[in-house]
Amino acid sequence: MQTDWIYGLIGGGIIGLAAAIFLLFNARIMGASGIIGGLIDGSGRSDWAERALLIAGLFLAPAIGALVMGGSETNLTGNYAVIIAAGLLVGVGTRLANGCTSGHGVCGISRLSLRGIVATGFYIVAGGLTVVIFKHVLGVI
Repeated sequence: MQTDWIYGLIGGGIIGLAAAIFLLFNARIMGASGIIGGLIDGSGRSDWAERALLIAGLFLAPAIGALVMGGSETNLTGNYAVIIAAGLLVGVGTRLANGCTSGHGVCGISRLSLRGIVATGFYIVAGGLTVVIFKHVLGVI
């Protein structure tokens, strides 16, 4: 039996729990793009250490998990130009949408934010259309 969905369920639960704890203890939303953006544009100078620790955790937690579980497979391309372009496009998109999928999907929907619900709907539709176009129309994937 495939267990990938179980790992996704556990990971989603951990993200939701972390967002709830962050909101309870800090009275702020745990949107990754807002936290990173505050470090980049300087608006988060007053709590830079907290922001830096959260970002470090975003990198360290999966790395530790991969070490404990014996590594993991990924389908990430080896083309660094594609990886850099994708990262820049995601960054621009999160600024245009006033948040990322974690901020809108996990934190926005849980607070019944209309903006979060609408943004998450658009993310899902755009992702589905992208798969259809690239896989079935262009045959790239």
